[in-house]
Amino acid sequence: MTQSFDPTRLEIFKNLFHSVAEEMGAALRRVAFSPNIKERRDYSCAVFNAAGDVLAMGDHMPVHLGSMPMSVQAAVQALRLDPGDVAVLNDPYEGGTHLPDLTMVMPVYFRGARAPMFYVANRAHHADIGGSQAGSMGLAREVFQEGLRIPPVKIFRKGRVVKDVLALILRNVRTPREREGDLTSQIAACRIGERRLAEMVGKYGRREVETYERHLLDYSARTMRAMLRKIPDGTYRGEDFLDGDGIEPHRLRIAVAIRKRGTRVEVDFTGSAPQCAGSVNAVEAITWSAVFYVFRCLLDEQVPATSGLMRPVRVNAPAGTIVNARPPAAVAGGNVETSQRIVDTLFRALARAVPDRIPAASQGTMNNLTFGGADPRHAPRLRSGQGGAPFAYYETIAGGMGARPGLDGLSGIHTHMTNSLNSPVEVLEHAYPLRVRRYGLRRGSGGRGRWRGGDGVVREIELLADAQVGLLCDRRATAPYGLSGGAPGAKGKNELVVNGKRKRLAAKCSFYAPAGAVVRVETPGGGGLGSLARAPMLSTGGLWVKKISPGRRLESRQSRN
Repeated sequence: MTQSFDPTRLEIFKNLFHSVAEEMGAALRRVAFSPNIKERRDYSCAVFNAAGDVLAMGDHMPVHLGSMPMSVQAAVQALRLDPGDVAVLNDPYEGGTHLPDLTMVMPVYFRGARAPMFYVANRAHHADIGGSQAGSMGLAREVFQEGLRIPPVKIFRKGRVVKDVLALILRNVRTPREREGDLTSQIAACRIGERRLAEMVGKYGRREVETYERHLLDYSARTMRAMLRKIPDGTYRGEDFLDGDGIEPHRLRIAVAIRKRGTRVEVDFTGSAPQCAGSVNAVEAITWSAVFYVFRCLLDEQVPATSGLMRPVRVNAPAGTIVNARPPAAVAGGNVETSQRIVDTLFRALARAVPDRIPAASQGTMNNLTFGGADPRHAPRLRSGQGGAPFAYYETIAGGMGARPGLDGLSGIHTHMTNSLNSPVEVLEHAYPLRVRRYGLRRGSGGRGRWRGGDGVVREIELLADAQVGLLCDRRATAPYGLSGGAPGAKGKNELVVNGKRKRLAAKCSFYAPAGAVVRVETPGGGGLGSLARAPMLSTGGLWVKKISPGRRLESRQSRN
């Protein structure tokens, strides 16, 4: 029998823990050097109890948050973390997801206790972590080609930096100053979390805090079970495909069977493609993240996102497949692309069970774009013969959201496993030898339906210096699906323009381009939802207006008042 608790007190502690994770994120963002973290907010923070269970997550990146418990477990199992210690890791096969995502884990002790009362952790995507391509997101065949693998090691010991570990990391990256600044921001975030948790325990007492930790976990589990009880029992199947891995010329299947019985559910990925030659292999932590995210979406947003949510959920991801790759498979794209397709597949299956709650497919890709080279605007920092300081830039590009029951999809937005912001043009042009020639909505790319999918975007970036360019995208061959009679969203497209000559680029490619070249990315639209019988409409303030493609006149305008 569940111990009784004060609902008001539970709400207080839910928000206290959440505010700690949010403040950690604010500190990380403000201290960070790179635009990817400072502006795009490609980071996540969370608070864990002594057993490694999630107590609170910031409103950050779903692909990070669902997998971070495995990072904490890996650090705790590998190391004895004393007061003032901080562990760093990124190895996808030991608690990580892909190499650019560096995770920091710090124990929180209280008043001389022998064991930690909490752990705080954060993860941030570093724009370069070495490897064969600037940006560390290239067409690799093995994880060894993707960058520096870091098992759980201490980067801080008893409050002081471990200089050897820091030096090893910085020696293996193209942009050491920026990396050091971002690592420092992650340490700062951990310290903020430690301080706020100590204040909480000091105010409420250890016994009450630990009591409400348990209540939070139990409450999340009960809420998930109550939601599952409302879904009809049955087996719900779905499948979707990745365009390919950039190396082998065939699609890659992701299959799922969701078996729901009473208040428990099994999510089985048997039938998914074997792990592949390229980098779109996902480790188990990524698949776990996608499942966590999708089932969390079925709950009210006020329900605390703790480890308790997954108590009624069992995940079977067969080893050696693209949803649970084995070493030494390359994995950079599994984190950013395969995670999105897993979400699409899960929603497609759930649409058979609860069609009134499931959106059509969103763009289904993060449209990863990297640039690297020498910035001629700055003096070289290394005696490498380069005509400027090394630079490495990484961004993901927004697209269309799938239509939702009762609502059109949003346009030009990051969806599902990413939750980052769009890169500000002014920041990009100030920091790197790049010029944004065009950035706007890709009109008409959203799928038609009773509710229309959101539009993708068009982004054109001109190189102001010779650079290595990398694209890691999807939904160029398979379109984002519509549901219940809605049309699919438009597929994406990549192009390179050099001296006025336009060349179609593969979804996943790496190449060198000269100064003056323009990379053009057209991102996918979201799928439509419902019959085409209803003309797609948009709400704009006090008016209803028809959503039309370029070149068509506005046919009607009707006041809502």
